[in-house]
Amino acid sequence: MEVVIHEAASGVVDSESGLEQSQVNYQVKNGDVRFSENGVNNAKFNRLPTKSPIDISFQNIVYNAPLGFRKGSKKILHSINGRFPPGQLIAIMGPSGAGKSTLLDILSGYRRTDIEGSVLINGENRDLKTFRKMTCYITQEDRLQPLLTVKENMMIAADLKLPTDTTMREKLRIIHEILVTLSLVKAEQTLTGQLSGGQRKRLSIALELISNPLVLFLDEPTTGLDSSSCSQCINLLQTLARQGRTIVCTIHQPSASMFQVFDQVYVLSEGKCLYQGSATNMVQFFNEIGASCPMYHNPADYVIEIACGEYGSQIIDKMVHLSDNGRSLHYFNNPHSLPDVRSLKEKADHEYQHEGQEELEATSQWNQLKVLMRRGWIKMKRDETLTYMRIIVNIAVGIMLGTLYWQIGNNASRTLDNYNLLFSILMHCMMSPMMLTILTFPGEMSILIKEHFNRWYTLKMYFLSVTIMDIPLSILCGTIFGVIIYYMTGQPLVFERFLMFLAISLLVTFVAQSFGLMIGSIFDVVNGNFVGPTTAVPIMMFAGFGVRINDLPGWLYWGSYVSYLRYGLEGLVGAIYGMKRGKLECPEEADYCLHAAPSRFLEEIGVRGDQFWNDIVALLIFIGVLKLLAYFLLRLKLMMIR
Repeated sequence: MEVVIHEAASGVVDSESGLEQSQVNYQVKNGDVRFSENGVNNAKFNRLPTKSPIDISFQNIVYNAPLGFRKGSKKILHSINGRFPPGQLIAIMGPSGAGKSTLLDILSGYRRTDIEGSVLINGENRDLKTFRKMTCYITQEDRLQPLLTVKENMMIAADLKLPTDTTMREKLRIIHEILVTLSLVKAEQTLTGQLSGGQRKRLSIALELISNPLVLFLDEPTTGLDSSSCSQCINLLQTLARQGRTIVCTIHQPSASMFQVFDQVYVLSEGKCLYQGSATNMVQFFNEIGASCPMYHNPADYVIEIACGEYGSQIIDKMVHLSDNGRSLHYFNNPHSLPDVRSLKEKADHEYQHEGQEELEATSQWNQLKVLMRRGWIKMKRDETLTYMRIIVNIAVGIMLGTLYWQIGNNASRTLDNYNLLFSILMHCMMSPMMLTILTFPGEMSILIKEHFNRWYTLKMYFLSVTIMDIPLSILCGTIFGVIIYYMTGQPLVFERFLMFLAISLLVTFVAQSFGLMIGSIFDVVNGNFVGPTTAVPIMMFAGFGVRINDLPGWLYWGSYVSYLRYGLEGLVGAIYGMKRGKLECPEEADYCLHAAPSRFLEEIGVRGDQFWNDIVALLIFIGVLKLLAYFLLRLKLMMIR
């Protein structure tokens, strides 16, 4: 069989990216793909499957979606069956709410709870760990790193998904072949955030092709694309299927020309299978149920109209009965020539035993950490919000507070004002990093969900890389802010005191970041914006600023132990007024300086000046506990999503 696919015409300029699209001709012959870009290159695309094909079937699948606490559940899938042979492009169709994405989630292993029935791989019950090594799941949303170029994204994916012993030359060759095949070579130096919709969709596919999966699951791959981009995407998937891969995608309502590209169609309506078979046999199926498709009418449109109930429920019941809810294979093309699952299983078992029990991720955790930190460094350099804006805000706030509290640090008549300043510094160190994390981390969640499920890296290494990469920038911003505010407000110019002041400020910042990460791991941006400031109120209340710690009622005294601001305030006050500091200067214009003696001031506000190292230890404990909580809550969130 020979298929020739012509992609974009040479010289066509993409309106969104402004890049000239190359002309790429694919020639598929006996499973081999040859490509030529602009008529110059004519190499062989040899990223063919290296393992035996995968035959997927499922029996009596039932899914009950929970409706909430004490609200019961709703049945989404009703004992459906089906078979998806290898080497075919398969479309799961149906109206909105029919259960397409739910079925795709179950088949891919993304959804694992509240499911009845069985999924079979080559005729045997699916071993999910083994199955996930051979598959990938491309979600409807293009979950990509917007601050990385196409080539950088591909290189990161190659470093994470290819075996560690793969040479750089081999990685670059694989990346180039995939980019040429998907018409992305001209855009390889373009930031992902500047790509067009079709380019982003092709890049999503390209990233997963690096690991050369046997099975691809795609949720609505044509959503948001124009007709030309849709055709390119579907033709590409057909090309990949011809190489021996099993490709399953959900699609809402394809055009007539696109519909004919699919080898097999699986139609759902209200969680039941209406039709399973080839696209060309669907018209015959309509005739047999007595609901002939009108002439010149798109069969894909017609079956969706039926599935929506526009022709009554009796026709739907007939379709479910004739297809036996997905058990019937009568409408396949050559159903008697389907591959023998027993031989496929024997060959796959032999390959698996030969390779041994390999890890789920392709590379070591140390390599994952290095690659993720490299990606984090690139993002940090280019991120205006998390990097440059953060530095500017710390400089601006430092100058503002320094101007407002100019040279009051050694003024005995303004000791209470300086105390207010110290608390304002703590508020800045708490609120700024906490809210920044709450606002930005949920945006990373969607990328994390996709990459973690597709075995790019372990959650531990991702979390560790995020934690490590934020340390240098936090120290830089905290030091800039600390130097400005310390000098402008006239605090004691003793290097030891400044280091104590800076250490407490940075530790409070790290605690606040950990707290924000914990909130961002659970809530979305909207809910996080409410939860973050709300939880900050009791933390401030028990810090000992408005009400002294010793004056708290006994039944509320416990709150001071769980308020990290209490230890931050105590540490800052100790750094400025502790260590047996001498008397402060009383200006001539002041009638009387009540707090000229720092020891008397410490006694009045109920703070001991010799607790600095205890405060350091307490803040370090807070950082460790909150980091662990954030990690386990993040893991719990990933489990709950699935």
